[in-house]
Amino acid sequence: MKIETFYDPKTYTLTYVVFDEATRDAVVIDPVLDYDPLASQTTTESVQKVAAFLKEQELRLHLILETHAHADHLSGSQYLKRYFEAPVAIGEHIRVVQETFKDLFDLGPDFKTDGSQFDRLLKDGEVFQAGSLSIGVIHTPGHTPACVTYRIGDALFTGDALFIEDYGTGRCDFPRGSAEALYRSVHDRLYALPDELRVFVGHDYQPNGRPLRYETTLGASKRQNVQLRAETTQDEFVSFRQKRDATLAPPRLIFQSVQVNVNAGRLPGPHANGRRYLHMPLNLFHPTDEIGEPRSA
Repeated sequence: MKIETFYDPKTYTLTYVVFDEATRDAVVIDPVLDYDPLASQTTTESVQKVAAFLKEQELRLHLILETHAHADHLSGSQYLKRYFEAPVAIGEHIRVVQETFKDLFDLGPDFKTDGSQFDRLLKDGEVFQAGSLSIGVIHTPGHTPACVTYRIGDALFTGDALFIEDYGTGRCDFPRGSAEALYRSVHDRLYALPDELRVFVGHDYQPNGRPLRYETTLGASKRQNVQLRAETTQDEFVSFRQKRDATLAPPRLIFQSVQVNVNAGRLPGPHANGRRYLHMPLNLFHPTDEIGEPRSA
């Protein structure tokens, strides 16, 4: 098994192509659709690089895997689905995320919250084949209720649950996020696996300006993770995570990305005038009245 990594510095996102050199079977994890918020313009530069690699290596793409509905970048899954005829899969608890954000974004009565926008919904503990690749699904909620980690061979793809040990874990302050759940996901579930398993993270924010890193091990995480080590108690982690999350600004693309990603990476349909529009809530985190003054409790 080989792993090819693609890094999007604008969103600090890692995309992975996992493939079998002998059989040419492959899956893609967390592809990126580029988005410029100032121009409100999407482009496909990042996902085209992934597509070019698949073609150059003559790989058979069996599946596009999402670790969760991302809040910091738009998914490029539909681009790959169109050109490689590969289905898009995500954890089955995406339904909870869809239910949560349908109202926040006023997605309308026709927006389904049954996960049917995705081609395949994956269950915790499920093991399935993508050609010669055997893929295990581990439900690792906390960052969102739908987060999953994929185990392929000796590698774990943890999305936003667990990062490189000098950065820590994902934040837990999004709607339906839970620091308690993330502790159980990482400490009780992932840390119960063998130390030698490799960990491939969903983002690398390069703390203190260090070079890009995207791979570590469970053993290193258990010993050295700055937020959650093997000996860290749940109370310690939850207290730290809640205090830290209270200081964090929302992700730059949260409103644009989530409403696209809960729809399996599809852009909103065109209006009667032929143009597509994103729904952008105003003053969601700190409600105001019609002149912009904070709303009294």
